[in-house]
Amino acid sequence: MFEQLGLIGCGLMGGSFALALKKAGLVKRVVGYSKSPSTTERARLMGVIDIEAPSALLAVSGADIVLIAVPVAATEATFKAIKHLVTPNVLIMDVGSTKRDVIDAARRALREHVGTFVPAHPIAGKEVSGVEHADAELYVGRQVILTPIERTQTVQLQKAVDVWTALGCRVLKMSPEQHDAAFAAVSHLPHLIAFALMNGISGQPQGKDYLTLAGPGFRDFTRIAASDPKVWRDIFVSNREELLEQSKIFQRNLQALELIISSGNTEALEGLLEQASNTRGNWSMTSKLNR
Repeated sequence: MFEQLGLIGCGLMGGSFALALKKAGLVKRVVGYSKSPSTTERARLMGVIDIEAPSALLAVSGADIVLIAVPVAATEATFKAIKHLVTPNVLIMDVGSTKRDVIDAARRALREHVGTFVPAHPIAGKEVSGVEHADAELYVGRQVILTPIERTQTVQLQKAVDVWTALGCRVLKMSPEQHDAAFAAVSHLPHLIAFALMNGISGQPQGKDYLTLAGPGFRDFTRIAASDPKVWRDIFVSNREELLEQSKIFQRNLQALELIISSGNTEALEGLLEQASNTRGNWSMTSKLNR
């Protein structure tokens, strides 16, 4: 059991982690900080945190586990804000959807204490954000990707594995480079396409009328376009090289379909559609990577 969780970012992801730790009996006290005082106060009133901290630094004071649940662009500033109270015994984790940029920020800010940081990416979330949507069950049955580096302390890595496992997660380990390449394909690109599709339809003169005719398939396909724009702005920029490479691959495959449709070659078209249908039919959420 941990004595104190220092929670920096009391939104959906951080709030859910705090509630999950409490439900599992893994922490005695949660001290939380958010940039918005109203968010921190709401988190306390909801029982997500026990004590409101006036700063990120004071949220870390006395903590033996720290979770940084802020937008990836704010990670380095957060590391810098807490570095003076980081000790070799504290476990620090994040929940960011990109890893190389976060690790680089940790190296610059934490320096000799970077080994206490275990980069983490829980494959969980909702289209809505905010502490009011925090859910103690959010991580149950989900995968969590850990991307340790050469300086990550073995004891802290094991603590991270144990914590997420205790919350009902399936824990995987991979390199930061593998992580960012994979999630550019299976997470970041689908979000990019969903945002682009919504803009493409809404930007047409009859776009609003078209949307009134959309059914469940459109609803399911575009669900992720309702995600927090600020969060995804940061993710797209942080992982832009891998994302743009995946976008090129997607465009090549889209153009291939367009050419076959234009030619009227129904046999070739059916073959490509069958290939995609079979791949999707054989895929499941129990695969090693998902989102």
